[in-house]
Amino acid sequence: MAGEKKRENSAEQMNEAKLKKKPVAEPSTESGTKAFNRRTFVKLVPALGAAAIAAPHLSISSALAQSPMPGASPLPSPSPSPTPLRVTKDMLRQAEKLIGIELTDAQEAMALANANTNLERYETLRKIDVPLDTEPATLFHPALPGSEFSAGGRQTRSKAKPGKFKLSKAELVRFSALDDLAFASLPQLAELIRTRKVSPVELTKMYLARLKRYGPKLNCVVTLTEELALSQAAAAEREIRNGEYRGPLHGIPWGAKDLFATKGIKTTWGAEPYRDQVIDYDATLVERLQAAGAVLVAKLSMGALAQGGRWFAGMTRNPWQIAEDRTGSSGSSAGPASATAAGLVGFSIGTETLGSIISPSSRCGVVGLRPTYGRISRYGAMALSWTMDKIGPICRGVEDCAAVLDGIYGPDRRDLTVGDVPFNWEPGKPLASLRIGYLKTEFDQQQDPERKSIYQQALDDLKAAGANLQPIELPKFSAGALRIILVAEAAAAFDDLTRDKGIDQLSGQEPGDWPNTFRSSRFIPAVEYIRAQRARTLLMREMDTLMSKWDVFVSPAPGSASLLVTNLTGHPAVCVPCGFPKSGLPQSIMFTGGLYDEGAPLRVALAYERATKWHTMTPKMDWA
Repeated sequence: MAGEKKRENSAEQMNEAKLKKKPVAEPSTESGTKAFNRRTFVKLVPALGAAAIAAPHLSISSALAQSPMPGASPLPSPSPSPTPLRVTKDMLRQAEKLIGIELTDAQEAMALANANTNLERYETLRKIDVPLDTEPATLFHPALPGSEFSAGGRQTRSKAKPGKFKLSKAELVRFSALDDLAFASLPQLAELIRTRKVSPVELTKMYLARLKRYGPKLNCVVTLTEELALSQAAAAEREIRNGEYRGPLHGIPWGAKDLFATKGIKTTWGAEPYRDQVIDYDATLVERLQAAGAVLVAKLSMGALAQGGRWFAGMTRNPWQIAEDRTGSSGSSAGPASATAAGLVGFSIGTETLGSIISPSSRCGVVGLRPTYGRISRYGAMALSWTMDKIGPICRGVEDCAAVLDGIYGPDRRDLTVGDVPFNWEPGKPLASLRIGYLKTEFDQQQDPERKSIYQQALDDLKAAGANLQPIELPKFSAGALRIILVAEAAAAFDDLTRDKGIDQLSGQEPGDWPNTFRSSRFIPAVEYIRAQRARTLLMREMDTLMSKWDVFVSPAPGSASLLVTNLTGHPAVCVPCGFPKSGLPQSIMFTGGLYDEGAPLRVALAYERATKWHTMTPKMDWA
């Protein structure tokens, strides 16, 4: 066998070679059918991903002696009844086409033993109980080796100084009834609470009433946390009365995307298999907001296992166009975006892996901040992609996002990806001091004339506000190929659910839904996944070079190519509404900044917000 020539590449020559070979008998299953079928092929492919790894305790010759190939003359063996190979030569050849390699007959013979040995290892691994909140023993950091950051996010070799944080003076809000405050910004609400013009208890009761009234039609509430909310609001009221004011989040009602662990309260992940799940601890995010004095009023809907807007109770609706099921709120943070836009919470928290903060925030006309990867601890949050998941606020104003970020960022000794870099917020920083680029080609190539006109007006408004916009381009890089990182990690996160067929319970069973993705992603070889991660490093270097020249760049939202690129590299971005096409759904613009420098894109976004009226517009709630 070692002297055989390598098989030719053309289909004709391969077929001719097959006809010349002697037929090889295949082992049969108990039912008498041949072993190579779809089910055995699915079991085989993961084994082939590491087929080249030699078994340390078993030589090739001894492995073949113990498990001779079907149809071959058995080698001398101490065992009178050798166990037939579960992975056969024909299976190996079929899998080679998928993996993208071609082995000679001799190489196949050697690989067979390893493939069968590895298959046993995989089966042993699958028997180990690995809790869903267990991360891999590898970490991703968005900063390249040797990088250090100051409070402003820029690289420095000196010790980082503490960050600065100071909100602008809040605009005075006049109201005759508490419901008039439903759409007030967080700084406005905070000032009313600080000066004791509004009671945290009464404000909480107002938002709870709105959640009960509008939540069912928006389908954005999974669990109303009324008892906890009233208790937290009463505690906040006592503390403020006693002069123990904790800051701008104290007494503010908020809603959590239903993937954050809340002790004693259901955390459903929007998915049928977990609809009764109760986790016995609080996520770090929940702990930090509780420490800041915020009031949790609801667990808000999310797409099943963080995909889209559909969960086990149906599609989350958009308050701007509630009758359209096909539009929904878009993105898996659909509930937080919908509830915030409808004035059902003071602010909310979402997550993003590939657009799930930016997309629903854009669709619902609110402000969404995706911080730098590793800014906020993910401890206690459902994992989808360990190297891409991020947590961020969804609010009605830019400074709202800055205030929430200031209350929740930083290391917790649980999530080791979190960087110890201060957050710097200077709302009065001159716009002229920032280097601002814009993706000119993406704005110029807008196909819809109305959308193009809205974006052009947005750019003009930015220039009028003092931004010196310069055209730039993203690195020329095939970032789309790196999406296998996300789907491979997601499939690994829910591998047990896939093999136990729990994913069959999900309502979404279309080709683009998670069940099909999880199943098909098992065919991604480990070698290809690791290659994608190595290519990701190259992309990070390209973006590092680009961002060394710019503090912020502007792009359309959410359709920009930068959305995929920066989710892979970990850069922060914020989107704000910039107009309303005739369709009635808001349109947004996005500002992207350097690593650990959320302050810069937030500052440019604030300048745009102040120069326009779009953040003051609210949906008509006459459908309730």
